Amino acid sequence: MDGIPVRVACLYVAELTSEQRAAYDWCAETAARADRISLDVVADSAVDLAAYDAVWWHRDRPLDGADVRAAGEPLSAYVENGGGLLLSLRALAAVDQLGIDPVAPDATGVDDITGRAGMLRRSLHDDHPAFETFEGRRFFTRAPDREQAFARYERVVPDSGDVLACSVRGDADLVGHRTLVEWTPGAGQVIGAGSALGFRDPGDYEDAMRHEQFVRNLLATLSSSRTRGVTGRPATTEGFTQLREYLADDHHRPAYHLSPPANWLNDPNGLIQYDGEYHVFYQYNPSGPFHGSIHWGHAVSEDLVHWRDEPVALAPTPGGPDHDGCWSGCAVVDDDGTPTLLYTGGEGHVQLPCLATSDDDLQSWTKHHDNPIIEEAPTDIDILSTDDWEAEFRDHCVWRDDGYWYQLIGSGVTEVGGTALLYRGETLREWEYVGPLLTGDDGHGTVWECPELLDFGEKQLLHVSNYDEVRYFLGEADLSAPEFTTDYEGKLDYGAFYAPQSLSTDDGRELTFGWLPEARGMEAQWEAGWSGLMSLPRELDIGDDGRLRQRPAAELATLRERHAESRELGLPTDAHRRLDLEGAAELQLSVDVSPGGTFELGVCESPALSERTAIRYDGESVVVDRSHSSQDPAADPGEQRMPVDGDGQVDLHVFVDGSVIEIFANEHRCLTSRVYPTRADATGASIRALGGPVDVDVEGWELDSVWPAGR
Repeated sequence: MDGIPVRVACLYVAELTSEQRAAYDWCAETAARADRISLDVVADSAVDLAAYDAVWWHRDRPLDGADVRAAGEPLSAYVENGGGLLLSLRALAAVDQLGIDPVAPDATGVDDITGRAGMLRRSLHDDHPAFETFEGRRFFTRAPDREQAFARYERVVPDSGDVLACSVRGDADLVGHRTLVEWTPGAGQVIGAGSALGFRDPGDYEDAMRHEQFVRNLLATLSSSRTRGVTGRPATTEGFTQLREYLADDHHRPAYHLSPPANWLNDPNGLIQYDGEYHVFYQYNPSGPFHGSIHWGHAVSEDLVHWRDEPVALAPTPGGPDHDGCWSGCAVVDDDGTPTLLYTGGEGHVQLPCLATSDDDLQSWTKHHDNPIIEEAPTDIDILSTDDWEAEFRDHCVWRDDGYWYQLIGSGVTEVGGTALLYRGETLREWEYVGPLLTGDDGHGTVWECPELLDFGEKQLLHVSNYDEVRYFLGEADLSAPEFTTDYEGKLDYGAFYAPQSLSTDDGRELTFGWLPEARGMEAQWEAGWSGLMSLPRELDIGDDGRLRQRPAAELATLRERHAESRELGLPTDAHRRLDLEGAAELQLSVDVSPGGTFELGVCESPALSERTAIRYDGESVVVDRSHSSQDPAADPGEQRMPVDGDGQVDLHVFVDGSVIEIFANEHRCLTSRVYPTRADATGASIRALGGPVDVDVEGWELDSVWPAGR
C-alpha cells in the first residue's frame, strides 16, 4: 500500500518492545514519515511536537505511571493546540494520567484470541474516516490463535469520549467491550484503539492488510483538520440537533414521542414539574444502543409536547457507590427548596440508595458526600439474593406526608414474591425502615421494580414492575402498620410498557410516563443506533365507578395538524374503507359490533397491504395482530390481547407514531405495541367489518412532528 503524507512521532518508554518495534518499523517503512521519540524527551519538552502531524503511542506492556504523568502536560498542550494523538493497546489506559479523560479503561491485560478479532462499528459513525474503505458493520483486523494486549471500557464508559466501535470476536458481538474511543479536547483529537491490533504477529495476508489499512486510516484522520461529523456525546443544543438530524431518515423513529437523541433509553426517572417546566430524566447509556453503564439522560419541556435535550445529569463515579450505574430513582424538592434526586447506585454486587442535589435549576447535580444514604437492605426479612445482586434492593418513590418523608424501595422476598419496602425519615438523608407495604405472591413476580404510590384521596394506587408487566393495586395504604388493603388489581398496560413513573402537575394532575422497550433483536437496534422511548404522558385518576382511569394528557391535542377524518359509518359485513390518514396520527373511534362481528382498524399499511398491523375488537377484547406488520424477521410478530368491558361497544383512542402504537380503551385500559414495517411508505390506515356489520364513528388527525423523524 502507498504511504500517506503524514509525519508521525512514535512514542516509547525506556526501550522498545518487539511489538512496538514491529509497529514503528511498519509506520516508517510503509505508512508515513516516522521518528521514534522517548517519553522522557517529551516530558523534558526537548522535542517540538508541533512539527508532527500526529503522535502515536503503541504499547503492549503495562503502563509506568510516573513516565506517563511526566509527559502528560506537553502531550495535552499538543492536542489542545490542534494535534492528533493515537493511543493503541495498553496506551489507551493512560487517558486519565494524560489529562484527556478522568475515567480510564477499567479492563487491561492480555487476551488469548481463539477467533478472529475486530471492530463492531456504531451506525452513528458510518461516515467516520477511521472506517473509510471498510464495508459492513463488522470487520476483522486480527487473526485467530493470537495473544493480544488490550485496554477497554467494560463496567465504565469515558466521561467525555465518544465510543466509535466495540469488539467483535468470531461470530460474537461484544458490545460491552468498548475499545475504539474518540475525544476532541480543544482544537485537537485523540483516538484510543485498545484491542485487535498487532504488528509482531499479524496473521494471514488479508487480516494483515485490513489491520494496516485501519491504522493508516487512524493516523490520516488524526492529521486532518476536517470536520469529524456527528458526535454521540453532544453537550450543546446544536450537538443534540445534529445527532437527531443524523437519525432522521429512520422511519421507525417517533415524530412526537419523547425519545433519546440516540443510544439507549429505559426507565423514566426523576419526573418533576419545576419552575413551570417539565423535567424527564431517564436511564441512558451514552456508549451505544444497549443496556449498560447507566447514566441519567435529561429532557425538558414547557408544554409536555415539545422537548429539549439537555446534557447528561448523572454519571457513574469511578470507585464510588454508583461505579456500575446510576440506576432508577425520583426527584423531589426538599424542605429547604433544593431539588433533590434519590437514585440507586450500583457497585459490584451491591445496590444502595444515593442522593444528589442541584443549585442551578436542575442543570447540574452534586452527589451527597456520604452516599449511600441507606447502608444495607433490611435484615429482618429474607431479601432475595441473586447472581447479580447480594440483595435485590432498588428504585425509589419519595413523598412528603404529615411531617415526614416516606420512601418506597423495590425488592423481593425469597420464595415468596416481590415486595415494596417502606422507609420513613425526618430528612432526605436519614431513613428508618418501617416494613413491607405490600408483598406479592408467585403470580406477581419474584422482584418488584420501580414501585410507586399515588394518592387520590379516598383511594391510593400502588403499581410495580415485575420484569414482565406492570401490576397495579387500588386500595388504601396504611403507612403506620404498614400495609396496603387491595380493593382491585390489574395491569397498567397489556403491551410493551414498563417501569412507569409519575409527576404531580401544578394544576393537580398525576401524569405518568412509561418506558416502551424495543420488540426487535439486538442487531437491529445496533444498526438503528437507538433503542427505547417514552410513552405519551397519561393522566391517571379514579373514575366515578371507583376504577382507575387512564387518558392521554390534554396537551397532546395541540399536536393535531390536519383534521383528516370525521364520519359516522355503518359497515356491512366484509366492507373495507381506506381512511384519509398518513403517517403520525391520532384516531378516536366509537365502535358497536353486532353479535359475531369484529371491527378491524388497520394501521401502518403499505399501499399494496403487504405490510399492515391489524387492531381488532370482537366485543370482548382488543387484539393487536402483528403477523403482517413487518417483513423483518427480527421484529416480534406476536399477538397482543387486552380484555375490554362493554358488551360489544368500545371507545378507542389510538396514537400511531413511527414504530409505536398506543391504544386507550374506554379511558380505562391501555395496550402499547411496537411494530417495524420495512417499507417507509407503510403509513396508511383503514377500517373493516368482519363476520357481521359494524357501526363506527371515526375522528382522525394527522399530527405534527416535534422531532426530525421519518423524513
